[in-house]
Amino acid sequence: MQVLLFCAYVAILSIVMPQHMPPVPKSFRTLSGWPLLRKALWGMVPSLVLIFLVLGTILLGLATPTEGGAMGAVGAMALAALHRRLTWNLLYQGMETTMRITAMVIFILVGSTVFGLVFRGVDGDLWIEDLLMALPGGATGFLIFVNVFVFVLAFFLDFFEIAFIVIPLLAPVAQKLGIDLIWFGVLLGANMQTSFMHPPFGFALFYVRGIAPREVKSSDIYWGAVPWVFLQLLLVAIIIAWPELVTSFVKGDSPAAVEMQAPASPQGADISPQEMTEDEKAAADIQNSLKGR
Repeated sequence: MQVLLFCAYVAILSIVMPQHMPPVPKSFRTLSGWPLLRKALWGMVPSLVLIFLVLGTILLGLATPTEGGAMGAVGAMALAALHRRLTWNLLYQGMETTMRITAMVIFILVGSTVFGLVFRGVDGDLWIEDLLMALPGGATGFLIFVNVFVFVLAFFLDFFEIAFIVIPLLAPVAQKLGIDLIWFGVLLGANMQTSFMHPPFGFALFYVRGIAPREVKSSDIYWGAVPWVFLQLLLVAIIIAWPELVTSFVKGDSPAAVEMQAPASPQGADISPQEMTEDEKAAADIQNSLKGR
């Protein structure tokens, strides 16, 4: 749906305001027919294969997200070797950048975990829950408030901080209001994607700034991102208006509806740990931990 919205915007803009999308000058159009198609395929197919190795394998259930990332790393190295650009220096830079990003994410995760423990220790989660449950409009009022809040918060925090700190406070309230958590997660994911496209911390804007010529002003890049932010918000509205776009693809029960039931044992019978199955041991450990609380 997001890709269709972007394609429709580009198509409409090319018809209504063609001066903003000038064609390639004739002096650069030196290829035609099969040579042009071959060059286009050479530029597209390897990237599409790399995307399939990461996302396609996850969607098909062939790999977990961690395994998909590993396959993407191997595919990127193979792609660099295919273009004869794979060098020890490039490999070192890639590993160093990966280490920095991984360390950043881990520290954010550690910080958010410590914050969450302290926040819950002073019953802050219960205060937030009571506050959100008291919003007028029920589930609709909650969704409106959450989307506006996350959108504004994305101006100052990136995707990782919001996902690790804010979402754990919102999910329990959504579950109590009867909101499907998978649909809620997709909705917030579409909303948080705007954090990549608006200042002051829009990563996508910095990427464009890094490859754009000096003649292009940063203000032009910021204003150029505005239509795409509105398209992203339009996607959020579409997901809210037609939740079947998400829920119709979910097979089986939602994870929020799955409860682990401890297997019943005969009354008065003591079962030794050696006689328990793995599922029975897991259920017994959960029961013991709950009793400890």
